[in-house]
Amino acid sequence: GGGGGKADAKAETGGDATRPSASPAPKAARVEQLASAAGCKPEFTTKVDDYRQAVCKNSKGKFVFLDFVTAKGQRDWLETAQMYGGVYLVGNRWVLSSSPRKNMERLRDEFGGTIEGGTSYGSASGTPQ
Repeated sequence: GGGGGKADAKAETGGDATRPSASPAPKAARVEQLASAAGCKPEFTTKVDDYRQAVCKNSKGKFVFLDFVTAKGQRDWLETAQMYGGVYLVGNRWVLSSSPRKNMERLRDEFGGTIEGGTSYGSASGTPQ
């Protein structure tokens, strides 16, 4: 017998919010670099001592970008933000969120990072509506 056992490349789909999806060694990036890769111009909403936050919207969706001075500042921000739910692509002192999720997966291919989900009251587990 010729055992043509092909691995299913689509077996890893984003239905399990409890296990983060990661790619190795996220690159350092600034808000401007992330926005450029997303194809939009960032509009800054927050600039404080420890982080900057910007938003933009284009035909692909809505994006929120943050860059941080320290990894501790990033972790503190994430712990607070995740209490309110949401899904974030977390990199080396940067975070982004986008709807739809496929935008984060595309940018993860370029910048690395881990997709992390918070707890929320809704059950939007990737089911099409």
